[in-house]
Amino acid sequence: MLKEKKIRIQSYLSPCGDLVLGSFEDKLCLCNWTIEKHPGRVDRRLRAGLKADYEEGMSDVIQEAMEQLDAYFRLERKSFDVPLLTVGTDFQKQVWDALQEIPYGKTCSYGELAERIGQPKAVRAVANANGANAISLFIPCHRIIGSDYSLTGYGGGLEAKKFLLELEKRGK
Repeated sequence: MLKEKKIRIQSYLSPCGDLVLGSFEDKLCLCNWTIEKHPGRVDRRLRAGLKADYEEGMSDVIQEAMEQLDAYFRLERKSFDVPLLTVGTDFQKQVWDALQEIPYGKTCSYGELAERIGQPKAVRAVANANGANAISLFIPCHRIIGSDYSLTGYGGGLEAKKFLLELEKRGK
């Protein structure tokens, strides 16, 4: 009999909004806002890609992720080292890898990110991949801004994005 695969999930209350953390086979696969711009999109992709369902519960990696988030919000941590599991296309993973290279306290536009991955004409596709990120904060999609330096869409809402960018500015 096959063992049923589960994505363990746990709520995390951040100072700028509630998150759901998820782990699968000792890796963090989810850090998503409970109130999000496109409800269900990330959940459907994760469940289908991992062929697993959610199950509420704690895991070592979720515990470590919570501790690292607590330190981040206390301005005691500028980067994360929890093992991550991304579920998406090769292009999305390329964008998510590039997001992780944006330094703490810095921002980048969608166009600049498209250039960084060697696809300067793929600005819209980069924006879509950024919006499909299932592991907010750990893959810092909040550091992406408009080409005119304005705050643009964010899964957790613009207030959360503003909070995170201001937090990182204070922590530099």
